[in-house]
Amino acid sequence: MTARRCQAYFQVLKSNKIFELFVISVIIASALLIGVKTYPISDTMHTVTVALDYFITIFFVLELSIRFIGDTNKKRFFHNGWNVFDTLIVVISLIPIDNSEMALIARLVRVFRVLRMISIIPELRILLASLLKALPQLGYVMLLMFIIFYIYAAIGATLFSSINEDLWGDITISLLTLFRVMTFEDWTDVMYETMEVYPLSWSFYLTFIFFTAFAFLNMVIGIVVNVMEQEHEKARKEAAEENDEPTLADLQQQIAALTVLVQQQQSVSLQPDQKSIKTDNQLVNS
Repeated sequence: MTARRCQAYFQVLKSNKIFELFVISVIIASALLIGVKTYPISDTMHTVTVALDYFITIFFVLELSIRFIGDTNKKRFFHNGWNVFDTLIVVISLIPIDNSEMALIARLVRVFRVLRMISIIPELRILLASLLKALPQLGYVMLLMFIIFYIYAAIGATLFSSINEDLWGDITISLLTLFRVMTFEDWTDVMYETMEVYPLSWSFYLTFIFFTAFAFLNMVIGIVVNVMEQEHEKARKEAAEENDEPTLADLQQQIAALTVLVQQQQSVSLQPDQKSIKTDNQLVNS
């Protein structure tokens, strides 16, 4: 088998849905294997898990080799961050775990094999990319949320510190208490305790919950959904370019070009008629 035929074969293989499902199954098996090792197991089961671990490691090496050989532009293979991530996971997984100094690191890296699911499934890549691209916008929302937290924590520490110092003793403890209120973790107990001294303190908690748990949460969801729509549109355009399918913008450009061409042909066809009309008018005048 020549190098070109081998590359073509691996390129078809890595795009095969059955092969992708098998890779996903091996990743899931790797995750389950890590979970099994956390239980007390017999010597026979330990031997089986070691054998399976060797098989999974060898399979990941072969799968990465297939993707590399089947890539049409090998020089740009490692320009893809997911390819670099998969390579690091596979390479570090080759570290022996039998009573060596790197054994603990090797075991921890094997846990991150599950993250390879993201690089295999496109929808998960789009979701993670959307979350990362939404971080700059989410940063401003978090800053505004911190300002609201700080204001309410200062008010709570000022008013309620004499009621319960364990919850409102200073501003840092007040921030933790407000986080507890925002997550609805027994927040009514905190509220009823302060209402015994300040009957209207319920308004403090309800307004805080409205700002944080409702308003800011909806803002975060809106930002993430908007970015996800943009990422899905970008993925559709890339898929259309790979399959040489015309996009909506391409169709609009083609329609505009055809319209201009038709108008030009109409103008050219009308010119002889105008010339004949002028000739007839000249004969009539003479």
